[in-house]
Amino acid sequence: MSIFGAIGMAASLLVTMHVDTSATNVVNHVRPDRAIGTGVDSDPLGKIPYLYAPAQERTMLGTGLGALTYRLYTELSIQDWHWNPSGSYSDSAHRQGYWTSDATPAGSIVDSFGYRLPHRGSTRDQGDDDGYSRIDDGDPATYWKSNPYLAQPFTHESDAGHPQWMVVVFNNPTPLDALTIHWANPYATHFRVQYWSGSGDAILAQSQGEWRSFTHGDFHNGSAAAQTVSLESHPRVVKFVRVLMDSSSNTCDTHGGADRRNCVGYAVSELSAGTMTGAYMSDRIVHSRCGGDPQSTHCRNHQTVIFVSSIDPWHSATDRNRNGQDQPGLDVIARSRITHGLGVMYPVPLFYSTPDNAVAEIRYLRARKYPVSYIELGEEVDGQYAMPEDYASLYIQWARAIHRFDPTIRLGGPVFEGVNSDVAVWRNAHGDASWLHRFVEYLRAHGAISDLAFMSFEHYPFHNCDAGATLRRDLLREPSLIRNIMSTWRNDGLPAGLPLMITEANFSADGTGAPQRIDGALWTADYLAQALTSGAAYAMYYQIETEPLGKSRCSTWGAYNPYFVDSGYRVRGFGAAYHAARMLTIQWLAPGDDLQDIYGVRNSLGDDEPAVTAYVVKCPDFTWSVLIVNKDIVPREVALEFGSGGAIERFAQADVATFGSAQYHWDGNPKDPPSPDDGIVVSHQLLAGGRITVAPESLTVVRGALAP
Repeated sequence: MSIFGAIGMAASLLVTMHVDTSATNVVNHVRPDRAIGTGVDSDPLGKIPYLYAPAQERTMLGTGLGALTYRLYTELSIQDWHWNPSGSYSDSAHRQGYWTSDATPAGSIVDSFGYRLPHRGSTRDQGDDDGYSRIDDGDPATYWKSNPYLAQPFTHESDAGHPQWMVVVFNNPTPLDALTIHWANPYATHFRVQYWSGSGDAILAQSQGEWRSFTHGDFHNGSAAAQTVSLESHPRVVKFVRVLMDSSSNTCDTHGGADRRNCVGYAVSELSAGTMTGAYMSDRIVHSRCGGDPQSTHCRNHQTVIFVSSIDPWHSATDRNRNGQDQPGLDVIARSRITHGLGVMYPVPLFYSTPDNAVAEIRYLRARKYPVSYIELGEEVDGQYAMPEDYASLYIQWARAIHRFDPTIRLGGPVFEGVNSDVAVWRNAHGDASWLHRFVEYLRAHGAISDLAFMSFEHYPFHNCDAGATLRRDLLREPSLIRNIMSTWRNDGLPAGLPLMITEANFSADGTGAPQRIDGALWTADYLAQALTSGAAYAMYYQIETEPLGKSRCSTWGAYNPYFVDSGYRVRGFGAAYHAARMLTIQWLAPGDDLQDIYGVRNSLGDDEPAVTAYVVKCPDFTWSVLIVNKDIVPREVALEFGSGGAIERFAQADVATFGSAQYHWDGNPKDPPSPDDGIVVSHQLLAGGRITVAPESLTVVRGALAP
């Protein structure tokens, strides 16, 4: 039986949606073209000109989705973004160093590329996950180095204010009493070795425990050599080990002293940890060049997983990523019709780049006279396990550099990855485990809160493999998840009135087929409409490019985009989410740029995961438009009531648009088209007593004038 069974059997149960029409019940003011949008991201090598050709633009424009955000896949992959392939390195003679793309327009940028970082310290990443850590790669000539912009010459704070770290993650609890660090330059003159004590994962559940120093884990005698330290008189069984460094030798690395960035921070070429027997260490760390996905068939021996606090963006011309994923050129995007002539929200690489490269990008966009709505600094820094104070320091450095060139640019972040609750981080000295609260407080303490023009986050609430009762529960939960997470961000101390923007979202981050299924349409409508009703200044659907269907880890077919695209990149049809987007952008909201008011709704089913939800907008022509999402498996009768102060008005007649399981079904076979595939059905109806019966698993928009 469906989890809606109890409701479904009582199909005659009336659902009442009451709308207080007084001005105090207006919960948001939106301009549809700017409030509901979409995004573009990395694309397969060689396909960018095709994906943004006129025919594909027409397909993308058909969704009705408006303002565009540009997503930055290189940040997820621990790469620096050469947004303009033309540019220069700080060590130009050797084509290496810190990169700055050319700010002077010349020709047209079609493709842009990511460059891997040879001083990478993290084993895993959130992109293609095909890199590896130099801390345990078994090669004494390579080394991890921390980001120089987090050192005192750039932060203008003590290095102790931005301690850098490396965390070793053992597969199983492991006995440990000693550690050997093969330092490179610069090395730590003071460091602590700690173990994780808590019920949660030290990386994935950072508030559910604490770091404790080993009995002999505090060291003031770091040196530029292999250093073996005794931590305990008897082995301690641990799963997570952290080396925390807070004082640097400021000695120069292998790239020399001509650039001060080579001479600050911390560098480690190899790390061993285990138990000592006399002078011999039984090393429990696996040293290998092979990182990436443990399930990968092309890697047999895997290095022990290590995460680091930051990574030096130094690289060379030979480090270009050639795995087939490139970022579309700024000129291709800015000149595309899918921008609707509106300003685009562009990304600036931050965690793996430099302020000079950021400013050059803004100079380029301004020189081209491209409209710019906002600039996001970085991408998913919580997924890179950045400390809030570290990101905040980089944010300030980048913001001040950009604003020296153009004070009018509106900047924001931190672009949280999709989470359903507050982002937790290791507690500070005050016990504060809220990432966003600490970020905001850092900006305030440094007089930089005015540099935050908006707060952005992503929304990927569920798992692609969810099915049956779990999937049904997902659909019920979606509106409350959006309400709660936006309330959480506000409670973390954001300035009053600061816009909240959802700049990347889909049903699931782990690959998804939801956009091709009817449940994806129900989710899309609930998510976008609830986001605006909860006060979001912008909410988007990811993604818009016409890329082919793929097979997920749970063997289902689908794509993030809302189409059916074959392996030859031909669009064969439209998925359920395509029609859901049109229901919102063309049927529910009045299309265009006119200001419209969104009102709160009192639902007789309550707010606790109701099977039927409704969202209300007052259109510029003073008609009212109601979006009804029925997630039940049976029809439901809905009474729509409007008024304040006791007077009630209702629809006597209205234009009604419907899309649901009666109009659309896909069996999941990539070779089969949807059947039926009737699209949105529009009619004009008389509504006796302001009531309408909505079909099972459907979206319904009722629009018209009210009568007493």
